[in-house]
Amino acid sequence: MAFQIHAEYKENFACKIRSICSDLRKGKGIFWLFTKSWSSDIRLDGKTAIVTGANTGIGKETVKDLAMRGARVILACRDLLKAEQAAGDISRDVENANVVVRKLDLADTRSICDFAELIYNTEKSLHLLINNAGVAMCPYSTTADGFETQFGVNHLGHFFLTFLLMDLLKHSAPSRVINVSLAHHMGKIHFEDLNSEKSYHPVKAYVQSKLANILFTRELAPRAEEMGVSVYAVDPGLVKTDIIRHLNKSLQFFVKTFGFLIKPPEEGAYTTLYCALTPDLPTGAYYSNCAMAPCSRAANDDNTASRLWAVSCHLLGIRWK
Repeated sequence: MAFQIHAEYKENFACKIRSICSDLRKGKGIFWLFTKSWSSDIRLDGKTAIVTGANTGIGKETVKDLAMRGARVILACRDLLKAEQAAGDISRDVENANVVVRKLDLADTRSICDFAELIYNTEKSLHLLINNAGVAMCPYSTTADGFETQFGVNHLGHFFLTFLLMDLLKHSAPSRVINVSLAHHMGKIHFEDLNSEKSYHPVKAYVQSKLANILFTRELAPRAEEMGVSVYAVDPGLVKTDIIRHLNKSLQFFVKTFGFLIKPPEEGAYTTLYCALTPDLPTGAYYSNCAMAPCSRAANDDNTASRLWAVSCHLLGIRWK
């Protein structure tokens, strides 16, 4: 009897190993072993969503899921050709998918204004704004408006976009804003050198911009809540996406070699979708692995959040109280 139990255990273990190996060959990675299982049958018929950076990775998977639930989803992307290809892929995978492509360059405030104007002219409502796009650890460069690219795109671009679309979100309430942020725990806001003009390091600039996303969420939440708009900050985890393209060759080699340790994009989208769909979710919080999570001490600093808000408004030339 003992031998039979042992043999059965060995067979079950062997089956498990075969299953894991199969998943690895399919590119799933092993993070599914640690990723919280989550699903929802909530429908989004009649709802409209905007996803920035939606042509690839987490953004594309987010669009696909929202479209499967019946939402009209706008892919807000800088590269229209890649966005059209992504929309075509989604339309082939999702029957009757209602997805459209719109030009949005978060490195250019004029493009952001043009995008927002087009949205107001073509859309009657907006229920989800998912600020997903980002640039990571690139060589030093500036946006069309002279901001350091990572701070300008990841923070100021989405800050300005949200400001411009807030009236439509308010009109469509209840609605939600989701800011995607990774690696903020290492970040610090360098008010004396926000544009990295004195000293530039790609990682330092990146984590500063991601901390700014959390502080933006923290400061926006109480303002938006009275309008019926909830705001969330989301950590997707370490995900295999095109964002690694600016890493140096040794780090790219590490990521490619140990890619099986990294989440695939569909799993990276879980927490974004969790915050988009879960009813009665507390606003203003930081979420990771489909649950509320602790953030860094710097991200909990109300004075820094308030100061960054004021500085961001000044840099963009807007009044947002």
